[in-house]
Amino acid sequence: MIDAAKDIGMSLATLDGTLSRVVPGFAGAQKVSKFGTGQSNPTYLITAASGRYVLRSKPLGALLPSAHAVEREFRVMQALAGSGVPVPRVLHLADAATSPSGRAFYVMDYLDGRIFWDPALPEVAQDARAAIYNAMNAALAGLHDVDVAAVGLSDFGKPGNYFARQLDRWGRQYLASVAAPSPDMARIMAWLEQAMPPDDGQVALVHGDWRLDNMIFARGRPDILGVLDWELSTLGHPLADLAYQCMQWRLPNDGRMRGLGGIERAAHGLPTEAEYVAAYCARRGLPMIDNWAFYLVFAFFRLAAILAGVAARADSGNASNPDQARAYGQAVPVLAALALQVTRDGP
Repeated sequence: MIDAAKDIGMSLATLDGTLSRVVPGFAGAQKVSKFGTGQSNPTYLITAASGRYVLRSKPLGALLPSAHAVEREFRVMQALAGSGVPVPRVLHLADAATSPSGRAFYVMDYLDGRIFWDPALPEVAQDARAAIYNAMNAALAGLHDVDVAAVGLSDFGKPGNYFARQLDRWGRQYLASVAAPSPDMARIMAWLEQAMPPDDGQVALVHGDWRLDNMIFARGRPDILGVLDWELSTLGHPLADLAYQCMQWRLPNDGRMRGLGGIERAAHGLPTEAEYVAAYCARRGLPMIDNWAFYLVFAFFRLAAILAGVAARADSGNASNPDQARAYGQAVPVLAALALQVTRDGP
């Protein structure tokens, strides 16, 4: 982690005084360290006499519309407390008007566990890997079964026509991030418009970035202590989350993309994509999924649009991790090529 006493936008004394007033039991801020991972919202470890905390803030600079929504992250995690979906306990939200840094931020519990960056799980025994994937699958099904009205999130998004609205949103975000669209991305957007399935009425709370390294696992157990990074969460179609995670089986395992491409699943104790999808459907009582190619292509396109925005922030000087942001930008053509392969060959 990077030492970040000034990067957080307030002195250690100011931070201590602020959090001592608004976070129950907080006392004696000693150090601020910036987590080097993550691209959207800079995240910091606060070490204090009263324990460890995590602070997540909007970045500096001009921001794309609706991006970096730390307020939404705070609200959804607060709503999910006690729901069975594992989330950190959130402690305080400051908007831009009340934040000493002038940037909205929130504070949550620090979870002492494991984050797995490589989906092949090389640090985990071969016979223990399937349990980790099973835990992710169960948590995803559990999230999509949450009664949004019961947890106070009925207004957390617009129900219906999710994919049409998302294609419009991310198409506009992508075009705002690049000087000109690549021919591959233009072809994908056109294909998605043509292949759009009719709205089937499914609405659930969706995470938007459901992947292995957005979860903290207990040490020595496959239990998920907390799911992180809820910035993109909304009311939407549950198959968007499922397809997004299933990109992992198709992405290259080259250290940058963190996929399972080229990894022999059975030999590594990992489920296949088909097995993972079947387990999810069984948990939710769903039949076989029609139009799986559309959901996969949409997932690749959406991630490519997100990463194009990340790269644009590096070019404008307000990326949380500029070098990594530029590397992510180089992944956009890889994602586009994988999406086009699905449009040609099917899932």
